[in-house]
Amino acid sequence: MSAIDVLCRVPLFADLHDEERRELAARLGKRTFAADMILFHKGSPSQALYLIESGSVRAFALSDAGQEMTLDIYGPGECFGETALVDGQMRSAGAMTLEPTVTYTLPRDDFLCCLERHPAVARRALALLADRLNRLTAFTEHLAFLDVTGRTAAVLLELAEHHGVDAGHSEIGLHLTQAELASCCVASRVMVNKVLGVLRDEGLIKIEGQAMTILDAEGLRRKLPG
Repeated sequence: MSAIDVLCRVPLFADLHDEERRELAARLGKRTFAADMILFHKGSPSQALYLIESGSVRAFALSDAGQEMTLDIYGPGECFGETALVDGQMRSAGAMTLEPTVTYTLPRDDFLCCLERHPAVARRALALLADRLNRLTAFTEHLAFLDVTGRTAAVLLELAEHHGVDAGHSEIGLHLTQAELASCCVASRVMVNKVLGVLRDEGLIKIEGQAMTILDAEGLRRKLPG
């Protein structure tokens, strides 16, 4: 897949004309990562926007005690790292690959120049930032108001919606380890495994190794209050 193909897949750059994409593609740098590799740490300089060609990346926060909390997961056709580029601050979270991943990077100066030259891209960037904020707000509400069962159900529904591999968004296209899923739920691996066992026994999900399929989405939603 070429750099131009990747730009065509990323909604942020959907309004660019072919010549504009070609010009921007010439400024992209391709990078290949193995699984479980750190792309950047929290507090590191914000030097580039990342666009994913293949694979997946999770954004995470790390406590002083070493406990990880997964904030979001990005897949093919998505970009990430834009917030720190806009405000010029250090990275507010770390990023790590979940599997072998290929990315393209757009340097910060080129990204800011693109926003200035193309108002449609700037509007899409604002919409993206708003979406990130809404998802972070929902994540915070889950932490504050849901127990481990509710948080696990909410995470499974979110993963299926954004990373489903079928038309019904029932099969989750990410094969997360037990520790990675627990970090998404902000709970211990033991507690999340117990909840998954209950949800499986209730016929709400199917588990085959690291692969998970939602069998009853409405049943999962009933685990959420309100």
